[in-house]
Amino acid sequence: MNSLQRRLLLLGGVALLLAGCSDSSSHSMRNFYTVVSEPSQGLPRFMALAYVDEQPITRYDINTKRKVPVVPWMWKVETDNPWYWGSESQVLQHNEDIFRADLAALQLRYNQSNGPGLHTLQLMYGCEVGPEGWPRRGYWQFGYDGEDFISFDKETLTWIAVTREAEISKSKLDPHQDYSKSHKVYLEKECIEWLQKYLEYGQETLQRTERPRVKVARKEGYGGEETLICRAHGFYPKEIEITWTKDGEVRSQETLTGGVVPNSDGTYHTWLSIEVEPKNRDRYRCQVGHHSLMEKLDLAWEEPASNMGLIVGVLLGVLAALILLGAGVAYYLKKRHSERGYKATPGSDQGSWSSTKVPMPEA
Repeated sequence: MNSLQRRLLLLGGVALLLAGCSDSSSHSMRNFYTVVSEPSQGLPRFMALAYVDEQPITRYDINTKRKVPVVPWMWKVETDNPWYWGSESQVLQHNEDIFRADLAALQLRYNQSNGPGLHTLQLMYGCEVGPEGWPRRGYWQFGYDGEDFISFDKETLTWIAVTREAEISKSKLDPHQDYSKSHKVYLEKECIEWLQKYLEYGQETLQRTERPRVKVARKEGYGGEETLICRAHGFYPKEIEITWTKDGEVRSQETLTGGVVPNSDGTYHTWLSIEVEPKNRDRYRCQVGHHSLMEKLDLAWEEPASNMGLIVGVLLGVLAALILLGAGVAYYLKKRHSERGYKATPGSDQGSWSSTKVPMPEA
């Protein structure tokens, strides 16, 4: 992974962490801004993306300077807000100019304005609602060159600096209480209102449920140990609970997880493994809880069924095909032989037979 990828993953990792703290009945909206000092093909100078429940819904087109939908149901916003796309596009155009200026200022502050190298400034802000639709969390965080820089605390209306250079920004932001209050109002009111609208527009997609498909596999290891792996595929929403138990007791300290990862179809997959002694294998069970399930799934590893029946069936099928093929070939050869014998018989109906007659030998 190159330095740019590490930088661009910074705020995305924070976002996944925040989302991972949510339960299955909560919803979130997050916005990402990224500006780079050295744009290139495939990497525009300014990028803006919006997500609801980790599903992308809008993006900023750097060429047209317009905010555009990523999912078809976002066009429904025009029904209630005909001005939406034009107004939001103007906001992003303004933010692009501000972010480019802020990045240049930070490069000066870090003494990086004259040297080569790619530098990035990122912002992630958004909100989350609980099961009853009440605000649960709001965040407004900046990152510079792949590191946390400064974040807003809406409870104290202050900015939290992470680096020495960020202290300069904090000293400029903290005195402007009106600016901080406007951020608090946005996170606790406006953001929530928009999130609820988006959830209504995309209800069929965002508030659907997909049951996980779960399978337990076994892998032999060194030293007589073996690993049991519980895999869950194709579930939505993202939040899922997977545990390994031994004799009914949860063994959370002995497990290794692969995290919850999105699939191309909008669902998710994950896995949880545990090392066991072969003699105790049958005492372990994988339990899976998800919003789509009435009850938790409870599975153990099962010995794969023998393939002997399948192999015998395939062999019999091949043998039958060979017999039929042989019978067909024999029938064809027999028929062809009989046709040739008929044509060679003198005095047949075929008066046009043109073969030269061989004279009989003298007696």
